[in-house]
Amino acid sequence: MMKLRSVVICVCLLFLTSALQARKVSKESNQAIGSNPDFSKAADQFMKASLVLSPVNASQAGFHKYTDPKTGKTIELDALLDDLGPKGVEAQRNFYTQWQKRFRQFNRASLNKEDNADWQLIDDQIAYNLLELDRIQSYRHNPTMYVEFIGNALFLPMSQNYAVADVRMGHVLARIGEIPRALQQAKQVLVDTDPIYTSTAVDENEGNIDLIEHTVKEQIPAGSALEKQYQLVAPPAVQALKEFSEWLQNDLAKRPTNRTWRLGKEFYDAKFKLVMETPVTPEEILQKAEQQMTAVRAEMLTLAEPMHKQMYPDHTEHNDLPATERQNLIISEVLAKISDDHVQRDQLMDHIKGDLAGITQFIREKNIVGLSDRDNLKVVATPLFLRGIYSVAGFHNPPPLEPTAEAQYWVTPIDKSVSDKMAESKLREYNNYALKWLTIHEALPGHYIQFEHADNVQPETRRLLRALFGNGAYIEGWAEYIAQVMMDEGFLNNDPKFRMVMRKIRLRVLSNTILDVRMQTMNMTDQQAMDLMTKQAFQTQAEAEGKLRRAKLSSVQLPTYFVGLNDWLQLRKDYQAKMGPNFQLAEFHNKALDEGPLPIMLLRGIIMPH
Repeated sequence: MMKLRSVVICVCLLFLTSALQARKVSKESNQAIGSNPDFSKAADQFMKASLVLSPVNASQAGFHKYTDPKTGKTIELDALLDDLGPKGVEAQRNFYTQWQKRFRQFNRASLNKEDNADWQLIDDQIAYNLLELDRIQSYRHNPTMYVEFIGNALFLPMSQNYAVADVRMGHVLARIGEIPRALQQAKQVLVDTDPIYTSTAVDENEGNIDLIEHTVKEQIPAGSALEKQYQLVAPPAVQALKEFSEWLQNDLAKRPTNRTWRLGKEFYDAKFKLVMETPVTPEEILQKAEQQMTAVRAEMLTLAEPMHKQMYPDHTEHNDLPATERQNLIISEVLAKISDDHVQRDQLMDHIKGDLAGITQFIREKNIVGLSDRDNLKVVATPLFLRGIYSVAGFHNPPPLEPTAEAQYWVTPIDKSVSDKMAESKLREYNNYALKWLTIHEALPGHYIQFEHADNVQPETRRLLRALFGNGAYIEGWAEYIAQVMMDEGFLNNDPKFRMVMRKIRLRVLSNTILDVRMQTMNMTDQQAMDLMTKQAFQTQAEAEGKLRRAKLSSVQLPTYFVGLNDWLQLRKDYQAKMGPNFQLAEFHNKALDEGPLPIMLLRGIIMPH
């Protein structure tokens, strides 16, 4: 659930920036039949050139080697770090400006539907990167992006299987050797910051140090040439990381600034349009979210009243209270009983693994969506350097150029330093019913199945394009939409406790949207945000505090869940109306997922029956 642009790791984006068991996904809909060869060639050149510009993003994509056409030399991209300095920023600006001009010279009437969709993705992504580079300029104000960039740079080669371990660890050590240079460049570019960015960057930087001193070190064979290289590069890298944290606290944090974590309406509206890739405006989605908060709370009261009588036989129906107070009390008391059913702090990972089998069997029985024949999902602990963002869980998809690689469902353990009181609060929020939703969202039939379909997109250039530039509302909207489908199809035998938790999660989706728009553009205070989450959306104190932090660290990501959910629901409704009695749920889901993460507006034009 905690994802930035699809939990697929896109935190370094600025620097490129049995249903159908063993089913072979149909590729007919996204083959390059009738494609414009000039556009296809340009798209391929653009994608490969952008990855060469950002070696860390190349690792994420599974693009490992590049042969320089001028010198004929093969470059190992996984051994390099991006140029983060002023020259690197200017190179990005020139790159995107030139390619924007080139793509806008295409006659879109000469492109088929698939090519037109790809053209729009490219144009929107270029515009987004130029918006960041020229106007928002997060690279000058937000040090967390550099810390997360370094963590990803080291983590990716270790988590992939593109070469034998010694080769990949050699690449990791080469990148470690580049860390002092990269951090020096970051210092040249950063001009000021907000306290929330400073504290988060320092916390996450500890994860990078731990990654080098423990995770990397443990994978280096004793007495090997790699160990000698580690001893050479690790100490100066760790020292540079420590000095960077000190510089953040003692220099950057003390510089005067009129910038805060609030994006402001001008930047927010421009970013919202390019991220959502839909005509809806922030004001429209805010109004819709606030209206639905009222409706969902009323639905929860209807669900809660009969359970309340059973759970609290000695209580009255609280009819003496004002309507809102009565609603809050009955719903809260029922949710409190449901939350009693939770795991212990050291059982979280095992419990989640145990939920997967039952969820998979239900998907098959109900023929909800085509499952993967790769069986490459692994449940692992969230990397330390990303736990500031992924405080609960996340999904890391295989590189689009290596679809058979391991897919990872990240689960964040409760740290030993967390008090029993805070741990209990978190475990009650993620009780056994909420954990089932979490696995549905992150894994099956959520993000894992979604990306398994996307990893079959052909041709390969299109797969790469749609994976790296995938629409966030499509991605997060699918996970919320398909959880709704699972509930509607009777998951857990229509257990009202699960349905109650699902409505609470819907309140979270709605409050996410309200938080983001109001905090980033309308000066919503911390107290107002906490009241929204705890008093109206029934979140625990620990969950609300984590979300408050996330709402300050990101912008225009939290509403992707609600925007995408609405778009998916409307698309299915319209598709079903067109198909009439011939509508089949799995057929619709497979057809939509087989296109990869396109904006729903573009997906509609491709899959809708005529």
